Parts: sequence; C-alpha cells; structure tokens
Amino acid sequence: MAVRQSRNRSRRRPARAAAATIAATATAAALLAAGPGVAAGEPAAPEPTPAFGAYLDYGPRGVARMAALSHWLGDAELRVGHTYLPGDRWSNIEGAPGFLDVWADWRTRKADRMLVLNVPMMERNEEHVDDDEVRELLRQGAAGRFDHHFRALAERLVALKVPDTVLVLGWEMNGTTYTHRCGPDPEAWKTYWNRIVTTMRAVPGQKFRFDFTPSRGRDAVPWTQCYPGDATVDIIGMDSYDQPRGMTFDEQVKEPYGLQAHVDFAKAHGKPISYPEWGLFRNGDNAAYMRRMLAWMDEHKPVYNTVTDYCPHGVWQCDDNPRSTAVYRSVLFGRTDEPAPTAPEPTAPVTPTAPPVPPVPSTTPRPPADCSPLELGDWVEYWLGGKLCMRLDWYSRDK
Repeated sequence: MAVRQSRNRSRRRPARAAAATIAATATAAALLAAGPGVAAGEPAAPEPTPAFGAYLDYGPRGVARMAALSHWLGDAELRVGHTYLPGDRWSNIEGAPGFLDVWADWRTRKADRMLVLNVPMMERNEEHVDDDEVRELLRQGAAGRFDHHFRALAERLVALKVPDTVLVLGWEMNGTTYTHRCGPDPEAWKTYWNRIVTTMRAVPGQKFRFDFTPSRGRDAVPWTQCYPGDATVDIIGMDSYDQPRGMTFDEQVKEPYGLQAHVDFAKAHGKPISYPEWGLFRNGDNAAYMRRMLAWMDEHKPVYNTVTDYCPHGVWQCDDNPRSTAVYRSVLFGRTDEPAPTAPEPTAPVTPTAPPVPPVPSTTPRPPADCSPLELGDWVEYWLGGKLCMRLDWYSRDK
C-alpha cells in the first residue's frame, strides 16, 4: 500500500535556495464556528461557504496568481493562500528573512483571509534519510534539541503580523517520503510534535492553529498511530489525491483510513477537518472524481481546502485535464460567502460543460515572435508583473 502513495510533486516544494516568499492559511474556523448572535424570531444567518484556494507556487508568483485565478472563477473569493517552508536546512524552516513577507502582506490585506503554511519538522526533509537516522532525530526532537528553531519561526510570524497562521506541521507523516515521517518511532514523533506546538504557543501574541494532516489511506503506517492528542491539534486534515490507478471515489471514501474514516475520527475528537492538498493524479482527467470531491467538501465543510494546481493534479495551470477543469470551474464559478450549492451526483461518462463564462485566459503570456524573454528571477518578475522581453535582432535592423 505504501507504493501507491509515492508521488513526484517536487515542484510544489521550495528548492534548496530560500529565495522567495511562502504563503499559508489563517483563521476561518472561528468564522465558521462563531457567528453573530441572532435575535429571537429572526432567521438564522446562512452558513458561510468553507474557505478555498489553490497552491499556485511557493514564492511571489503564487501570490501574484491568486487574483488571476479568482478572475478565471468569475471573481470567486479565494480566501486561502497556501505555501511551504523549504525543508533543506534549519535556517529556512525558521522562516528566513524575505521568504514569508509577500505572503504575510497578502494575508493582512483582508481580515477574512487565511494563511496556510506547511512546516517541515526536520531539515534535509526530502533527502531519503534512512529509518535508523530518522529514529535518532525524532528522539532528539522529543528531547528538545530543535525547540529553538520553532520558537524562531513563531516569533517571525508574529513579527510579520500573521499570528493566526494555520501550520500544517509534519504533513504526510504516515508515508515514507519525508525525514519528518512517523513510522520509525511513532511515540517519539508524537512527543516531538507536542514539544513543537508547546514551544510555538509560548511565544507572546501567537494565535496559531496546528493542522495534523496525513495522506489518505494506510500508507506506511496507519495515521491514527501518529495522532499526538487533542490538546495540541486544532484541525485534522487529509491530503487526498485521485489514486491509485483504478480506485473509484467510493473506494476512496470507504478504504481503511480513507475519507470517511478521516471525517469520523475528527468528529470523535471534536475537531474540524481540512484538505490542504487534493487533486487529480493516477486516473488522469477524471471529471467524476472532481465532481465527487467537490461535493464531498461541500457536504462535510472543511475549514479550508486548497487544490494542488500544477500538472498532473491541477485545473487552471494544467492543460491536461480539460473535463475536470470544466467541472471545477462550473462548481466554483462566482462563489462567495454564500451557502454552498449541492453538487449533483455524477452521471455515466458524460463530458461536463462549464456555464457560459468568458474565455479562459492564458496563465503564461506568450512573448512576441521577435522577442526573447530574460530570466531575471522570481522577485524581479513579480514586481514587473511578468518576464522582461528584449529584441535580440538589433544588429540587423539597419541593414
């Protein structure tokens, strides 16, 4: 079962260089759970639609693309910004200067936005460290060796005025991909998680929420064995992609440690749910999955969800999934904080169509035929609004 969970999604992660900024999600559970009082005899206010967004890029481009995706969705409200801290070295896990600033600026421009930040629990997080070393590192973490790194991150987020960030700490811990995995020593992993949360909550001014997010299914170990306890978990999430090949959505719901088990476990522990990562995968352009997953989230009302929007998972920045893209756009087009419509049950393979909306804008502007784009880096391109283009045929213009 572990094999089916392995996947190559390295483009979503920051590379080893700590270059740009990273975004995350902040507080919507409070908005969902606590609404204004209603006087006797007055109708209850409609329940707001769960916050949604997309992972669009880890750096400044991710922020810049939020507005374009919203426009493509008929000015739907994208209240969730989602990004990842680099897991290459501790200085980046602490939130190196210049890395989180753009995301923090996006978050603070509107009160109801959420910043969701995936936080590695170990450096060298994607370097295939063996189980024996992982076990030793987890025990060192449980003993407090790495506390100061997470204190520095907490202080950094508070200083950036995003103290209500949702922290997806040690995500997909039930698998084998990351150094911060749980399997080599679940007891040490849980103790380490609790130390991190306790350390970060001790920083003055913080309002963090901690999201415990395994991948769907059993994977290397049952994710319930890694659960660190209700006192240090605020949200129980799940990363759920359309895999393995041939598995129907109903099977994804019913499988051991699957979607239904996730909802039931969270309810038993009195916690809200989330879907920090979801999208297409092994079954290609699967419109039935897209419709069913959107309907599932409308039914179970997670605090937030963010689709992973690049190929093969995505719907806006990926041209490989036109049928699923049409479903996603038709369901979320124009959505704001109104009661969520009920998504219809899928019918037999009929190509879904989107409502009459403006043509889909290209997400990658094409330079003129006689113009060559210059590679200037994320920061310069962000502030310029795109790549700088220069004609290189100057030598022949006067001929």
